[in-house]
Amino acid sequence: MRLFKSKIIFHLTLSLLVCCMFAATSCRKANSDITDTGTDSIGTGGKPNILILLADDMGYEVPACNGGQDYSTPNIDVLAQSGRRFTQCHSSPMCSPSRFMLFTGKYNFRNYFLWGRMDRSNKTFANMLHDAGYVTGYAGKWQLDGGDASIHGFGWDKYSVWLPYYVDREDEYGIRYKGAQIYQDGGYLPSSQTGNRYSEDEFTDYMLSFIDSASQTGKPFLAFYSMILPHVPFCPTPDDRAYGTWDFASGKSDPDYFHSMIAYEDKKIGQIINHLHEKNILNNTLVIFLADNGTSGKITSRFNGYDVTGGKSETNEPGTNVPLIVSWPGKIMSSTVSDDVIDFTDFLPTLADAAEIPKPDDYGVLDGTSFLPALTGDEKTMVRNSIFDAYALNRYATEPYYTRWVQDGKYKLYDTGAFPQSGQFIKLNTCMPDGAPLNDAALTPEEKSLKENFQQLLQSYK
Repeated sequence: MRLFKSKIIFHLTLSLLVCCMFAATSCRKANSDITDTGTDSIGTGGKPNILILLADDMGYEVPACNGGQDYSTPNIDVLAQSGRRFTQCHSSPMCSPSRFMLFTGKYNFRNYFLWGRMDRSNKTFANMLHDAGYVTGYAGKWQLDGGDASIHGFGWDKYSVWLPYYVDREDEYGIRYKGAQIYQDGGYLPSSQTGNRYSEDEFTDYMLSFIDSASQTGKPFLAFYSMILPHVPFCPTPDDRAYGTWDFASGKSDPDYFHSMIAYEDKKIGQIINHLHEKNILNNTLVIFLADNGTSGKITSRFNGYDVTGGKSETNEPGTNVPLIVSWPGKIMSSTVSDDVIDFTDFLPTLADAAEIPKPDDYGVLDGTSFLPALTGDEKTMVRNSIFDAYALNRYATEPYYTRWVQDGKYKLYDTGAFPQSGQFIKLNTCMPDGAPLNDAALTPEEKSLKENFQQLLQSYK
């Protein structure tokens, strides 16, 4: 197990604890009791800055604050202490369809037709916030095709990305970690700049620079960091001794490095949050941490006393149940946990409500429900009873076949024709694969009623 040194953990944790002095120690502490310096909202017209941190392939079972037992995530854990942690946030089983839902607020059957290519007719939450006066910046994995034209067209002012154009397979685009090709504000960075650099270091530096420049404009900012970590190939980070001699170009992968990759991702998160604190803008920043889908199936992790094998690409709980932590000083009670069920279409309307702007009426059908009440209210506030997904199993088909289901935090119903789970009604267990389908004859009255409700919801999305 290759973890970064204990001194690094100590100093990062200490710095982030300082950042989070506003956090109450009791999960019942009233919002009005949270310390507010009263200085961080200057220059933004009262609207919050928004920082979104998206991990690439990290299931719910990984962060220690969720019950993960194998990984060091002190900065993610402190972020959870400063805000609200959600137990039932669900993505698509794979990254490209998840990003379509996240950015557009629409289920995949409405706008997802080809892996890694988002049609320019779509509008995103970046368009929405940009039009409302936000300065927008994007760093990290893009994977939506179109290069500069699409990135700007989808609402981003500034960017530094990997994978700006469509490829059939991500590994066709080359190295994603040390020496990655980085496309920044209209052109590729020279290899003399990127050849020996770890991509996450380059993207973090860009994100910090964007935050600094955006903060000088007098406008609020939207900063989106689509992290490369901890996606395969599993390989050394700059905190590992093997980093200097590892052959990154070969695509070699060793799952033993997954631990240090998680630690390095946590380190980058801590660096950004600490920067917000140092610049006196953390107190007016809505921070969201989540992941795009479950962990790689090559990784087995200890979680709450049992082993969880990553479920990426699977429609079960390990494939779609992802971490979600939201911190917003003065708005969200600290150290709280919500079981509210949330899917990726919910983020666009939530960001609209957080920015106090109307949801767009010219973006077509929006499927999401704002979960702002579940952020700013009591941790038992519920805004949804269930969520839906339509997942394209064949990611390269021009007319993808969708597996469809409805679920809450305890039960899931697959649509008829969803091979091989056609019509199955299943009782769920956190981070565990789908169990045996329930027999209709053995259902309780409550389960029968729930199944009927799920069936009606499935019909409503056709």
